[in-house]
Amino acid sequence: GWYAGAYEGLLRIEEEFGAQVSHQQTETPAEFDEAFLAYSTSGYDLIFAHGNEYQDAAIRAGEQFPDVTIIVSGGGRISENVAPLIFRLEEGSYLAGMAAAAMSESGIIGMVGGVAIPPALGTFRAFEAGAKSIDPDIEVLEVFTGDWNDVAAAKEAAVAQLSRGADVLIHNLDAGSFAVFQAVREAREAGRTAWAIGMNSNQNDVAPDVIVGSAVIRIADAFVETTRMWQAGEVGGEPIYAATRQDVIDFVFNPQLIDQVPPEIVTRVAEARNLIRSGDLDVPRVPFIEGETGGQ
Repeated sequence: GWYAGAYEGLLRIEEEFGAQVSHQQTETPAEFDEAFLAYSTSGYDLIFAHGNEYQDAAIRAGEQFPDVTIIVSGGGRISENVAPLIFRLEEGSYLAGMAAAAMSESGIIGMVGGVAIPPALGTFRAFEAGAKSIDPDIEVLEVFTGDWNDVAAAKEAAVAQLSRGADVLIHNLDAGSFAVFQAVREAREAGRTAWAIGMNSNQNDVAPDVIVGSAVIRIADAFVETTRMWQAGEVGGEPIYAATRQDVIDFVFNPQLIDQVPPEIVTRVAEARNLIRSGDLDVPRVPFIEGETGGQ
């Protein structure tokens, strides 16, 4: 969901702005620096670095190429031409936690993450808070595999949580998410009650038989709006926030399983969403921007 949403955003920028676009997949810090160098010396004006791990390389590239603007998804460092794009996904995962607690029969739910970076930790803290707003006594399991895409590790972690009694699992993974859904599917095939929750994009159609809903980032919308702001000269020197109030973050119930969800929790999630949008419900956050003590 994470990378797919970014690629969709790139294609929309190409279509809506008539831009020349390119993308690279990078894995190591050395490759980060090489990619920034390649784009900055090839005439690219705006670079999206889609992940917190790019922030240090982005600052270095920004100093070397002051005429290039770099947007770092989930970044924590800022300069005149480097801006973090902060997705307040914790707002969606809080709502997901409410749904998870309502769907759980065992009173145990689980979270399977990739790398324990601050934005990912923030989604899990909010998920836990949302669950406890429904059931203060609910037990929440948590594990990070150390890799967003390691399917085997994600499957092992999900199976372990299911074996400890968890009956609703959320993830913060990329390709590894498919293994979590499969583990839940196999638990159901074995006769257990078990549900999964998607993350980062609307994954309800990925495994519609087990995913009760998804904590959604409409990444493509955020990329397009950020590009529009950049064209207007409104980007640089401060973070860009994308949240529930901009309709970029949400929790979306799976329409194919909505009849399995207690109607009162659908209402409570909608009410909480409205409170988040109005600023009357403050969702827990993990600050990670330099100098940040709270959150917007």
